[in-house]
Amino acid sequence: MATRVRTLNDAKAAASNNFELYWWVFMRVSGLLLVFLVLGHIYMQNIAINSAEIDYDYVVSRFSNPTWKIYDIFLLGLTMLHGANGLRYVLDDYIKNLSTRFWVKTILFTLIAAIFVVGSITLWSFSFQEMGDVVRSVQSH
Repeated sequence: MATRVRTLNDAKAAASNNFELYWWVFMRVSGLLLVFLVLGHIYMQNIAINSAEIDYDYVVSRFSNPTWKIYDIFLLGLTMLHGANGLRYVLDDYIKNLSTRFWVKTILFTLIAAIFVVGSITLWSFSFQEMGDVVRSVQSH
């Protein structure tokens, strides 16, 4: 069962190894970072501009700037890692059979890694400008 610890000293005492302690610290730090990343994303997409004006051209111009790609890949990666670790805690608590737990974790973590890879490939290798040109040419015919 997961131990409910509130301080770093409690976590050190409860952790069976340094690996668990590092994940405990990671969850606190990543949770705090995610709050600011998500609030920044919401502000930039819904408050700084009129969200009704977001169209494909806006997305193309946004993703043509590498800073936004880095921001979004960091948001995606940190979210996936934070969520996967939380899922690991839940699976450890509720699946008692070690073999079943191993296979469930293997399948789910493989899916999480695949989602991250597809998201990264989409952000970094996809030419949004070329796709927009194709879409506009098809729509004009």
